[in-house]
Amino acid sequence: MTTNPADLGVERRGGVLWLTIQREERRNAMNHAVLRAMGDAIDAAQSDRELRAIVITGAGEKAFCAGADLQNAQAFTSDYSDPTGHLARLLRCARASHLPLVARVNGACMAGGMGLLAMCDLAVAAKHATFGLPEVKVGVFPAQVLTVLQHLVPRRQLAELCITGESIGSEQALAIGLVNHVDEDLDGKLDWLLQRILDKSPAAIRRGIYTMKSIDTMAFEESMAFTESQIALFTLTEDAREGQAAFQQKRKPQWKGR
Repeated sequence: MTTNPADLGVERRGGVLWLTIQREERRNAMNHAVLRAMGDAIDAAQSDRELRAIVITGAGEKAFCAGADLQNAQAFTSDYSDPTGHLARLLRCARASHLPLVARVNGACMAGGMGLLAMCDLAVAAKHATFGLPEVKVGVFPAQVLTVLQHLVPRRQLAELCITGESIGSEQALAIGLVNHVDEDLDGKLDWLLQRILDKSPAAIRRGIYTMKSIDTMAFEESMAFTESQIALFTLTEDAREGQAAFQQKRKPQWKGR
């Protein structure tokens, strides 16, 4: 794994890589080092076949991520001559990931933190978690975040979040599709979800995430032609042969991830 700053914890727990923003005193606000390190870690994880999922969270119980650190004069960019900012690079890394990204929303999820949430494939939130896009309150707008949020949240709700800057609670976040699950026992529910990933075919999930992301912006006929070719490739994997054999023999499959 890439060397990371103290602001981002990188911990391997079995087949799961945990990326934890460790800036609790700043409500886990993102700085450029965190964004760069998180992108590097997601990139490096793609070539590690022992990893099965990536969890993204914040330290403590109060905040998942409060967005950009506004105490930094260069909170939104570090170099105007560079056409690719650190948040944009991270969102691109997440988009290219074939490992499932799971958000563990342990508290306030605001502004750029909503981008981290939206870039993940799955999300579990604590009951006390709150969600919002307050950028208009400081004279800006959640521009990059819109790229990953616009297909996740219904248009009317997204417009209200952006234009009013007001936050919502976990139950409303669940109702509009921002998260998959809300639970008092955040880690218990997260573990439940991870176990339902870890016992499945790594090859099917890896190729499946690739397929889902590839067809996201395709028209119907383009999508159908692409998925027709993909299903044939799924069946050629070792995992597909093992899965069908296990089903026929009424036993648990022994996945090789190939």
